[in-house]
Amino acid sequence: MKKRKAKPRKLKDAQVEAARFGKRSLAGFLLIALCLSGLAARFWFLQVTRHAEFAARSNSNRISVRSIPPTRGLIYDRNGVLLAENVAAFRLEVVPEQVQDMTTMLAALGHVIALSDDDIERFAALRKSKRAFDSIPLRLKLSEDEIARFSTQRWRFPGVDVVPYLTRAYPRGADFAHVIGYVGRIDAADATTLDADQYAGTTQIGKTGIERSYEDELHGRPGYEQVEVNVDKRVIGKPISRVAPTPGKNLYLSIDARLQRAAQDALAGRPGAVVAIDPRNGEVLALASAPSFDPNLFVNGIAHADYAALLNNPDKPLLNRAIAGGFTPGSTVKPYLGLGGLELGLRKPQDTVLSTGEFFIPGQSRGYRDDVRGGQGLVNLRQAIARSVNTYFYSLALDMGIDRFSAWMANFGFGKPTGIDLPGEASGVLPSKAWKRGRFNQPFYPGETVIAGIGQGYWVITPVQLANALSTLADGGVRRVPHLLHALQDGLNAPRVTVPQPKPAPNFIRNPADWDAVRQGMIDVVNDPSGTAHGLGDGFPYVIAGKTGTAERFSRTGEEWTNIATSAVSRHEVLFEAFTPADAPRVAVVVALKEGRSGAYDAAPIARRILDEWLKDDDGGAP
Repeated sequence: MKKRKAKPRKLKDAQVEAARFGKRSLAGFLLIALCLSGLAARFWFLQVTRHAEFAARSNSNRISVRSIPPTRGLIYDRNGVLLAENVAAFRLEVVPEQVQDMTTMLAALGHVIALSDDDIERFAALRKSKRAFDSIPLRLKLSEDEIARFSTQRWRFPGVDVVPYLTRAYPRGADFAHVIGYVGRIDAADATTLDADQYAGTTQIGKTGIERSYEDELHGRPGYEQVEVNVDKRVIGKPISRVAPTPGKNLYLSIDARLQRAAQDALAGRPGAVVAIDPRNGEVLALASAPSFDPNLFVNGIAHADYAALLNNPDKPLLNRAIAGGFTPGSTVKPYLGLGGLELGLRKPQDTVLSTGEFFIPGQSRGYRDDVRGGQGLVNLRQAIARSVNTYFYSLALDMGIDRFSAWMANFGFGKPTGIDLPGEASGVLPSKAWKRGRFNQPFYPGETVIAGIGQGYWVITPVQLANALSTLADGGVRRVPHLLHALQDGLNAPRVTVPQPKPAPNFIRNPADWDAVRQGMIDVVNDPSGTAHGLGDGFPYVIAGKTGTAERFSRTGEEWTNIATSAVSRHEVLFEAFTPADAPRVAVVVALKEGRSGAYDAAPIARRILDEWLKDDDGGAP
């Protein structure tokens, strides 16, 4: 085999190789430098340009900002009796964004802590109006056993936690339900209207009564704190920083708790209302409505069954009859009408009217009855008020005419809200041509004017309206806005600051002698042997002036009126109004019952019980 001839090896050119290596080294260096420059630029971008952003993100994973809800202000009566307080409790809260499967989690959680359908429905509704990172209450007021059970299973439920809070409590219960009202859980409707920042961490808001009227004063302002959290968002260690919330203001009401208790006891659950006012300043001393209810049921979310029972109760315990219950005033309007006859020059105190038992409009054959068969003979204003003689007021109303009638009665506040600082006040109905034209598109007939003179027909009043009118009359024609809030307080040790009240309306009674004539008639109601409430003032140290009212209970369909009474006991709506001392009134009381025999028989004794309780104050009920 022939051997191949080896090729001669070519010698490397050291200079060329050195140049080539230099180029490659430079290229590699430049590439590395370029990469390092890019990396450095990236580091600069992340750590310098966006330092604040990423530092914040880092802190957000480690540090959480929590809202601190303010402590709700307390509510007291005029003497410092606690009416609404805050008690410690625990609630179950959920942060939706930390829960992977909400349905599965709720089902599993329900085996640890009882969750009602109401709880889940409220949670679902509130979740729709909240942000995913907001903590949403699921169950309020957990028991100690429930807290203990959840603590052992806490690791299974990321995003769920037990949170301490202060919840509302009403130690006086049903006595003040219609005055204080109640707070309730913030629902979806509330969440859409509230300032989310101001109510961060808050689960309750005023729903009715004083709690609602003065929500802004009672709520306060929230604070916040920074806390360190672990990977499961559980708080570890002490707060890093803290801004304390501003508590809500304490409220002192004009209400006297003893007088309120006496009013509720006197009503004894009978559908009706009691209102007591100081005529000198418009302060409400008692405002009771019966039947009542326990406001504590609503604080943490009332069950559907309990709410349905209240709604379906035929006696309507949720209705505040003192400000929204419609009553036919009956003869309680006679003193105001009698004063109008004097002030408008249609009558003099000594003028008499013949009561024969039946009154006829000239040219008509229909008669309008007096209460006493056969009549009461010749009576003047004083006697007509004392004995409640219908004929006198039939005649006066007809002479006055419905236009002047309604204009005069409006001076006392009939036909419109009084402006009391409670939500839901009704307007009532003051009969007039304009009202009937707007309501029925019909003219006002003389017969309707006649019965308006004795407080029947289209008349509708609320007890607080009548109490306001009575206070106006008792104070000689000065009408004030009835009010419940007396003073505010910034903290327990701060001084009470009296709340300024609106100026009263100008006095519309031109002749004090006219007022005195009416006052004397009301004194005779209680103190004259012929008075309709004779004997009511026996044993009372002050002279009482009053007026009874008894109205037939009718329902109206079109132009037809039907008596809805089922027995003599329930045939009438019965009322009584009184003020004392008669010469310098310090308290005015109105009692209104939906059912009864007469104002004298049923309503007047309740008023006397209220006055006896009022008398127990050493200062006679003065502020």
